[in-house]
Amino acid sequence: MAEISPLRRRMIEDMTVRNLSPATQQSYLNAVAKLSRYFGRSPDRLDLEDIRAFQVHLVATGMSWPALNQIVCALRFFYGVTLGHDTVPERIAYARQPRKLPVVLSADEVVSFLEAIPSLKSRTALTTVYAAGLRVSEVVLLKVVDIDSQRMLIRVEHGKGGKDRYVMLSPQLLRILRTYWRLTRPKRWLFPGRDDERPLVPNVLHAACRSACAAAGLSKSVTVHTLRHTFATHLLENGADVRIIQVLLGHASLASTARYTQVATKTISNTPSPLDRLRLEVVPPG
Repeated sequence: MAEISPLRRRMIEDMTVRNLSPATQQSYLNAVAKLSRYFGRSPDRLDLEDIRAFQVHLVATGMSWPALNQIVCALRFFYGVTLGHDTVPERIAYARQPRKLPVVLSADEVVSFLEAIPSLKSRTALTTVYAAGLRVSEVVLLKVVDIDSQRMLIRVEHGKGGKDRYVMLSPQLLRILRTYWRLTRPKRWLFPGRDDERPLVPNVLHAACRSACAAAGLSKSVTVHTLRHTFATHLLENGADVRIIQVLLGHASLASTARYTQVATKTISNTPSPLDRLRLEVVPPG
């Protein structure tokens, strides 16, 4: 087993002290390692010009904006926290990410999509995503004890940012989960992987989405996160307060939730135009 360098060990300790999730820690370590490999030197011997050249290289490779900004977060952490530089982190520029409207399914499309999933486990898990607005990382880590049928709540542990929250437990979802439980008898994890000791891996649900999208004949590109977007949009269209939706989604900022107002087409179409308040007749020119 390769020995961990003192610099890498220090970065791991810094991330652990700040309670960064294991996935985030691994992502940050990979980003710094990628920078080091690109120049063939230890990252503590690189300066801002080197980091800028590395960013230019990444953009040229066609890396996505979210992936670019994840690397920026990692480098800012490494240079600001682990190396203790005061000015370097703020000069590592984020990529300006284009703001695209999320893909949202209609109610009929949700039914067609979910019914096209042949696996009972994957269908139930993705139904739970839509019913409760969960992230894929949250649904696969649900435990049987997280389903509180007495209070009609689902406990979500260690969501994004390490935060716990509660979401609603739909009566229809409860019936579906009870049927699923009777047929599969999961023990600890609600959606176990190949054995009962480990949870389902997210890639299983990603693959199920791709297959179901094709089987249902949907022209839209549907991912697990599409169901979360659809959950929020349908709630908004049905009159739910955007601040309640923010809590259910686990958003730290209301601005993240407010973008669903741009795709809530039912709400938009039902909003009267100021023209409707005028008594105006368009008379053809004489």
